Amino acid sequence: MEKEIVYHTPALLLPCMEGLSIRPDGTYVDVTFGGGGHSREILNRLSPKGRLLSFDQDLDAARNAFDDPRFTFVRGNFKHLSNFLKFYEAEKVDGILADLGVSFHHFDDASRGFSFRFDGDLDMRMNQQARLSAADVLNNYEEEQLTDIFRLYGELSSAKRLAAAIVRARTAKRFEKVADLLEVADPFVGRDRQKKDMAKLFQAIRIEVNGEMDALKRFLSQTVSSLKPGGRLVVLTYHSLEDRLVKNFMRAGNMEGNVEQDFFGNRLSPFRLVNNKPIVPDEAEIEANPRSRSAKLRVAELLG
Repeated sequence: MEKEIVYHTPALLLPCMEGLSIRPDGTYVDVTFGGGGHSREILNRLSPKGRLLSFDQDLDAARNAFDDPRFTFVRGNFKHLSNFLKFYEAEKVDGILADLGVSFHHFDDASRGFSFRFDGDLDMRMNQQARLSAADVLNNYEEEQLTDIFRLYGELSSAKRLAAAIVRARTAKRFEKVADLLEVADPFVGRDRQKKDMAKLFQAIRIEVNGEMDALKRFLSQTVSSLKPGGRLVVLTYHSLEDRLVKNFMRAGNMEGNVEQDFFGNRLSPFRLVNNKPIVPDEAEIEANPRSRSAKLRVAELLG
């Protein structure tokens, strides 16, 4: 009997649907399908003439795909958004949703190596067919590279010392298991913030393994050409690095957040912010779904 794959409850479900402003006969894209929670709700709001394309590079997610004539599952990374939309003859869509969070399934599956709570292989690949794993990063990257990853993606104050310790340790023994990393990292984690620092460390390695920041930049840059005028871009972020990129892009149309103006001082951003401030979960949602605690929802509309 095949093991049931459990994913997380989708964060800010109703605000996401409101942000998309769904037209029953429209065409929508969910670029982070996962367990299908957001996609299922989008389908519930579509008429027989509506259409939904949902992306995910994880083979496990493909098993959650719906048998529905309005639905297309795209096994691929959202950084290839434009190419896949052209392939499926949906070059211009009415709304795009991205939930950048990591699912319960990934954190709770010890064999995937995403969490410091379980011992398992140092993997962390979203796409299990990808070449680079967490073990590859730890065993092969130069000390300076590791320092930059821990500092930039994990914002760890001990980044340099931790990188040096990893390089020393691997001369005696390769990093293969989560326990190998925990043993070396433990002295550099404060007792009062152990869980937070370990989470930041694993986040940093995961971002590098999956090229998450590059993929996010490439995805965002393609949304302008993929949306119809008036189409909505709805993005859920969970840490400051990705949230800063999304905020800058929605405000200015570029990753740096540099707002250009015409001769008369009018903003030249391709988007109009639907919400000036991000939507965050209320206490009731956090209690029901603790992993939504750090979620921020940003919504923008493509100008005509």
